[in-house]
Amino acid sequence: MDTSASTLAAPAPRRLRIAIIGAGMAGILAAIRLKEAGTHELVVFEKADRIGGTWRENTYPGLTCDVPAHAYTYSFAPNPDWSSFLAPGPEIQRYFEDVVRRYAIAPLIRFGCAIRSCRFDDTRRLWTITDDQGRDDDFDVVIAATGVLHHPSMPALPGLGEFAGACFHSARWDHGVALDGRRIAVVGSGSTGVQIVSALAGRAARLYHIQRTPQWIMPMPNEPYSEAQRAAFRADPGLIDEIRYGEHYTGLVRRFTRAIIDADAPEMHEIETIVRDNLERSVRDPQLREALRPNYRAACKRLIYSSDYYDKIQQPDVEAVVGAIECIEPEGVRMKDGSLKEADVLVLATGFQADRFVRPIKVRGRGAADLDAQWTPSPSAYLGITLPSFPNFFMLNGPTGPVGNFSLIDIAERQWAYIEQLLAPLARAECALVELRADTLRAYDERRITAARRTIFGSGCSSWYLDATGVPASWPWTYEAFAEQTAKPQAGDYLFTA
Repeated sequence: MDTSASTLAAPAPRRLRIAIIGAGMAGILAAIRLKEAGTHELVVFEKADRIGGTWRENTYPGLTCDVPAHAYTYSFAPNPDWSSFLAPGPEIQRYFEDVVRRYAIAPLIRFGCAIRSCRFDDTRRLWTITDDQGRDDDFDVVIAATGVLHHPSMPALPGLGEFAGACFHSARWDHGVALDGRRIAVVGSGSTGVQIVSALAGRAARLYHIQRTPQWIMPMPNEPYSEAQRAAFRADPGLIDEIRYGEHYTGLVRRFTRAIIDADAPEMHEIETIVRDNLERSVRDPQLREALRPNYRAACKRLIYSSDYYDKIQQPDVEAVVGAIECIEPEGVRMKDGSLKEADVLVLATGFQADRFVRPIKVRGRGAADLDAQWTPSPSAYLGITLPSFPNFFMLNGPTGPVGNFSLIDIAERQWAYIEQLLAPLARAECALVELRADTLRAYDERRITAARRTIFGSGCSSWYLDATGVPASWPWTYEAFAEQTAKPQAGDYLFTA
C-alpha cells in the first residue's frame, strides 16, 4: 500500500483467528497459503463431507474443464500427470484431493458444517459465525471462498413434477439411473448441456438436445498426453511452464479478453470467423445448420469449447430440438410447436443462480449492514474481493471478478496475494480493522458499468453474465489490467481503523 509499503513485509506480531468458508479451489488455496505463513489460527468450514467445490458437486458424463489442464493448477503445485490437454472432472477432483493431502490441510477443515450467518460485532470487533447446528464461533477475519456457480437454477417448466421418468439437475446427477439404451432429453445449451450430449451420443437409444437458443461452438481439440509426454513433464517442470505461461496460451487469453472488452475489435471478428467457419464446415445438413446458427454474436453468451459436439449432434440417434418448451408431461417434453419428445430420463442442464456468491449465508457487517440489501438489485465487490461496511471480510472470486474470462485459479491466486497484503497491517497490530471505502466501490462501479456495457456480453443476448439490471457483471477490462490492479492495494482505497 502507498503509505506503508516499506513495512508490509515485516514479521507479524499478532496471531489472527481466521475463518475460511468453503473447501473448494479457492478455499484450499487460502488455507495452504495461511498455513505456510504459520502465524494464524485457521478454521475451514465446508458444508459437504469432502473437499472439491464445483468438481465435487458436478459429476455428469462428459464433464471437462475448458481451460488447459496445465493452466488450471495452482502455480505452486504443477501436475505432470494430466491425462489430456483438457482434464476431465474426476481427474480435477483427484488433483485437489491430492493437494489437500500433500499440504496437510484436512485437519483444518470442519466437514459437514454449513454456515447459517456471519455477524460483525461492532463492540468486540469480531465476526461471529453461526453454523446450521446453531453453534457460534468468533473470528478476527472471514475469507468467503464459497464459489460462483454452485446453486442450481431449476427451470419454471409447467408440469415438471409430473414427469414419469427420472428427472434431475446436471449438478445433482443421479448415478443410479441407467442411461444405456434409454430415451434421454437434455434441456440446456450451455457448456454442461453440450458436454452431456457429446458424452451420451451413441449410448442412448434416442437423445434429444432441447435448446431455446443454440450456441456458438469454438473448436478445441482435446488431445491425450502420452506416457512419454507425462514422463517428460515429470522430468522437466519447465515443459509445464511452457504450456501455462507460454505465448500460445497467454496469447489466446489476451486475444479473448481484448475481444470481450471491445465488441468491434479485430480479435472479436477473428473469433466470430472461427466459430462461423466451424458451423459451416461441420454441419452438413443445411436445415440443421441454420437451426444451430445463433442469432447473437459469438461470446455474448459464454463461449462453448468442443471438439466433437457438431459430430455428435448429427448422429442418427441424436436430435437437436431448437425452440421453446410448452410443458413437461408424464411421457416427455411438449414443445411449443406441439411436438412431444418422449423420454425416460430428463436432464436439466439449466445452469446456476449466478448472483448468489456467499449467499444464502446471512451476512451483517458494521452497524448491522445487510449484505442482501447492499447487493440489491445486483451484487458488486471491489476487484471481486472487498466491500464497504464489511471490515476484515474478504472474498475470492466474488462479484465483478473475471469469471468466464480466464482461469479461476489464476484469478484466485492474484486475489489472494492482494488479500495477504491487507492482512499484514492487521497481523502487525497497526490496525484492528481494514474496510473498503464506500467511495472506492462507488467510483469503481461507475467505471465498471460504463465499460461493461461496451463488452461483447452487452451486445444483445440473454445470459447469466447479466445482472438484474441487465448490465454484464463480469470484469470488463483486460487481463493485464486485472493483474496490475490486484498486484498491490492502494492505501487510499481503504479505511485502517486502530
